[in-house]
Amino acid sequence: MRIVTHSAAETERLGERVAGVLRGGEVLALFGPMGMGKTAFTRGLARGLGVRGEVSSPTFALIHEHAGKIPLYHFDMFRVTSWDDLYSTGFFDYLETGGVLVIEWSENIEGALPEDAVRISVSRGASEDERVFAFDGLALPGEAPADA
Repeated sequence: MRIVTHSAAETERLGERVAGVLRGGEVLALFGPMGMGKTAFTRGLARGLGVRGEVSSPTFALIHEHAGKIPLYHFDMFRVTSWDDLYSTGFFDYLETGGVLVIEWSENIEGALPEDAVRISVSRGASEDERVFAFDGLALPGEAPADA
């Protein structure tokens, strides 16, 4: 499935839509360069899961935990460069919580992602504000599969 957004607000609304199909236990692996809207998407996702309060990138903390209808665990793996680094985040323990894990910079831990992780690649579209979200492993009501 491929969805194009045209603003940060639209990217957040996409995150809210995605939250509507989650039941807990999902791993959302975000791929894409800096400035593509991964945190904006996560803000919307959090709002859709009933999270109150600020949602920002956990760049230095590596993980932010958010309480909502379903717990949300927001990882930033930008600085994770080894298995030791990954273990120190508690990543593998969080997989067992039943919460939703959303992982920015999944490129850095691709070998550790569960097989059933939803892979979301984000890239710049035709204009400065346009973003292309390519989903693998998730369907939204009303959206055609990527290969349709």
